[in-house]
Amino acid sequence: MKYTLIALVLTLFMSCAKGKTKVTESVDYVTKNEKEIVDYIAKNKLTATKTDSGLYYVVNEAGNGVQPTASSNVTVAYKGYFTNGDVFDQSKAEGISFGLNQVIKGWTEGIPYFKEGGSGILLVPAHLGYGSYEGGPIPGGSVIIFDVRLIKVN
Repeated sequence: MKYTLIALVLTLFMSCAKGKTKVTESVDYVTKNEKEIVDYIAKNKLTATKTDSGLYYVVNEAGNGVQPTASSNVTVAYKGYFTNGDVFDQSKAEGISFGLNQVIKGWTEGIPYFKEGGSGILLVPAHLGYGSYEGGPIPGGSVIIFDVRLIKVN
């Protein structure tokens, strides 16, 4: 019994030590993403606004209808792509409807910068998107960009 207890304690200690090693090897996506977004903005000559959370957005058309809140249900047409231009998702022209409290943080924060009829670009760092986790075709730690058009606040 005594040896079983010692083996268990050693196993737990080794497991904890391994976990600590992984934490120290993590990638600083915030800094990496910031540079990637700033470089993309410069390369594409965009005039973007940065929020306190690290989201960048570009308003191409502000729109003139209702302005949503972070809990609104909206209909949005969009194209999602990476900084290299590769598209990972796109809606149909009529858009899709969803609650802004049911999507990534970058959309919950970013879509309310537009009114109905408005359009623009959301440049979303990983911590406001899928984080370090893979989300379908989106690798962990990725900057994701969306061309968005707010069709309607439902």
